Amino acid sequence: MYLIGLTGGIASGKSTVSRMLSELGAFIIDADKLSREVTQPGKPAWQEIIKKFGQDIVQDNGEIDRKHLGKLVFANNQARSELEAITHPHIEAAAKAAMTAAAADGFDVLVLDAPLLIEVGWHTKVDAVWVVYVDEQTQLKRLMARDNSCKEAAQARMNAQLALTKKLKYADVVINNGDAIEITQKNVLKAWNEIDILR
Repeated sequence: MYLIGLTGGIASGKSTVSRMLSELGAFIIDADKLSREVTQPGKPAWQEIIKKFGQDIVQDNGEIDRKHLGKLVFANNQARSELEAITHPHIEAAAKAAMTAAAADGFDVLVLDAPLLIEVGWHTKVDAVWVVYVDEQTQLKRLMARDNSCKEAAQARMNAQLALTKKLKYADVVINNGDAIEITQKNVLKAWNEIDILR
């Protein structure tokens, strides 16, 4: 089994690369999806988050208002660290369970798709780190268009993550997603074909 840690900045196109890898036969473990699952009503992380941040973040249906919670933590480093201390152990446990199941199902290549792969130290637990890269201006422009947000709000969200240029230092593979989608696909396929286990 070969485990790729796939990361990038917000709006860098990581999901696009993840989809390409899935189409090539990899099993995708999406940390963002797991984050949503472990914070569903009744789950341990849900209870811990409400206890820490209060009932104001709970919607009428019992779910956590992720947008409201996001505003609280993106503007406050300590609050963000407290939230991550709650969620990350639950996400990691869910990711390990998914890996075990995927390996049992016969998948040779697994992809841990995680925006904060490096920030939380998960890059040390994978066979290779793949970083999806775009320049900062392209990233900012895409994020503003995607979220219909102002420049200041988009920049704040980008600043909450390790800069893409710094993530490159940890990369075994860099997928430049600043050009046409066909070029990105070509680069993904080239890197895929270089995985030893598939040769």
